[in-house]
Amino acid sequence: MSGFLDEMARSSAERVAQAARSESIDALERRARQIPAGPPLRLSPAGFDVIAELKLRSPAAGVLGDPARDFLGRIAAYARGGAAAVSVLTEPSRFDGSLAHLKQAAAVLAPLGIPAMRKDFIVDPYQVLEARSLGAGGVLVILRMLPRERIAELLDVAAEHGLFVLLEAFDAADLRLARTLLDARRQLKETLLVGVNSRDLQSLEVMPERFAELARELPEGPPAVAESGVATAADARRMRQLGYRLALIGTALMTREDPAALLKEIFDATRTVQR
Repeated sequence: MSGFLDEMARSSAERVAQAARSESIDALERRARQIPAGPPLRLSPAGFDVIAELKLRSPAAGVLGDPARDFLGRIAAYARGGAAAVSVLTEPSRFDGSLAHLKQAAAVLAPLGIPAMRKDFIVDPYQVLEARSLGAGGVLVILRMLPRERIAELLDVAAEHGLFVLLEAFDAADLRLARTLLDARRQLKETLLVGVNSRDLQSLEVMPERFAELARELPEGPPAVAESGVATAADARRMRQLGYRLALIGTALMTREDPAALLKEIFDATRTVQR
């Protein structure tokens, strides 16, 4: 595991321990079961979708948004623009995220029928239950960070509580692990996505060639998601041509004054491409 992921995993485990001192996992699970079901993830029959991201800071790009500004208005703009889901960073130390942002985003999105996804460095089932208790409809799980048995445990908790899961891969070994997990879960009713993140974990630079290199390694079945480095309609069109079904877009949408306009450009480009 990279130094960055190792740092994030330790910090994440510390947050879990602190939260569990205030509320036991049993109490949290009871509370999560009382929350109305979140909107399901629905993909467009037109063939390409976007998970739009609320990200106030990036370790690579710096500050992207001010929490004092109308970030809920930006989330609503994502929904108006046709995003299939909204990813919300909840990691506080390097991304300026918070669980409060997730709760607020889920409240805005629920009446619009769009799920919020918790994006964090999830290491424990406690964090999946936290997400559900705040109204989230999905979570991101980084394959590189965890042993197979723990990932399966996270998937079990997510499935039990009706959350979709985006399994994030960085290389072919991660995708082989994803394939192994998927093969063991073929008979289960759950919504899984498999993402390729093109960011190098050492330099934090985007390596766009990784999308093409790993496209042939994508497991069959779950929709594939291109993560990091998709900034324009041309980028998105290229992802569709490579076989990706969605793109997760953060920085480009956060820095666009009218994010719905960028989403329209992307859909105009990708939903007219003939495969």
